[in-house]
Amino acid sequence: MADPFLYDSGERSRYRCLGQEVQIEHIKAYICKPSFFTDKAVIVIHDIFGWLFPDIRYIVDLVAAHGYIAICPDFFKGKEPWKTTDHWADFADWMKDHDPMKVDREADVVLKYLKEQCGAKKIGIVGFSWGGMAVHHLMLKNPQLNAGVSLYGIIRDSEERYNLLNPTFFIFGEKDHTISYDQITLLEEKLKQYCKVAYKIKVYPGQVHGFAQLKPEDMKPQDKPYIEEARQDMIDWIKMYI
Repeated sequence: MADPFLYDSGERSRYRCLGQEVQIEHIKAYICKPSFFTDKAVIVIHDIFGWLFPDIRYIVDLVAAHGYIAICPDFFKGKEPWKTTDHWADFADWMKDHDPMKVDREADVVLKYLKEQCGAKKIGIVGFSWGGMAVHHLMLKNPQLNAGVSLYGIIRDSEERYNLLNPTFFIFGEKDHTISYDQITLLEEKLKQYCKVAYKIKVYPGQVHGFAQLKPEDMKPQDKPYIEEARQDMIDWIKMYI
């Protein structure tokens, strides 16, 4: 099995978070709000490294800086995230216990919290890798989500994966060895055939799996323009619909 993350995820600069942790029923979450009132919110779904990973908290703060209530729940529900010391031979078994298609209950809990406790009226969702698969799933199942962005994560084994309920943007890296170009081409062909809402697919040159959530100080110079472009594209898509 190919490693799903080519960067050395153990080498990360420290990050001082701008938000706070909250408890929402059975779920812990990291939330960051803009300095002014807004009724717009974005759920951020983490990758295999979980809701405590510095990169994903940086993304939450970045989304909040654009004027949204941004929240990253622990979709692993207290289970151990993947660790850099784990063996990739065990990854398939780990995924069975961390299924990105079994996030519906937690999504509903967070949606209720955002609406009733934060006053959110329009809610979008973005997710990275494992979280990208969860976003793809939820954009097929939950009409409460007004728009979604799935970054290098797609559902691959369902004929129903093309019937999106609301606008969805799929972001990929050209050199992502976990998602082949044939899979991206098939997704695009089937969406053209079956999808009845707005969608977009974009592939970023030279980029590997996991490229778009790196903090600025952790970016490689040759990758920085594409990382910044992908993040701006993500924000622009959300702003178009939320």
